[in-house]
Amino acid sequence: MQGQRRILVVDDEPTICASISARLRAEGYAVDTEDNGVDAVRHCRENPPDLMVLDVMLPGLDGLEVCRQVQAHAPIPVLMLTARGTETDMLVGLGVGADDYLPKPFSMRVLVARVAALLRRA
Repeated sequence: MQGQRRILVVDDEPTICASISARLRAEGYAVDTEDNGVDAVRHCRENPPDLMVLDVMLPGLDGLEVCRQVQAHAPIPVLMLTARGTETDMLVGLGVGADDYLPKPFSMRVLVARVAALLRRA
């Protein structure tokens, strides 16, 4: 579908990745997935998405380094997901280029609302 917004979901937990992807597809988005930081950076360079939902704790490169590298190459909106929800963790994530930060566990409705808000501003 032409004009469909593309989202890259990057999470190494298959259940979380599948549930986020299914919900975003149900909302009308085209969704790609990666399960590690190295492949996420490659994907963004070869086929930049409109937005990336990015877990912080990933194999290969962590989400913070993925965000740094992606934003340095071609900035895209990034919604970071993490089990680390302290203020310091959020400040570090926002400092490396994330646009929003959602601690786990999270509401799928809130995730969808934040994705829509980030895409409106992009």
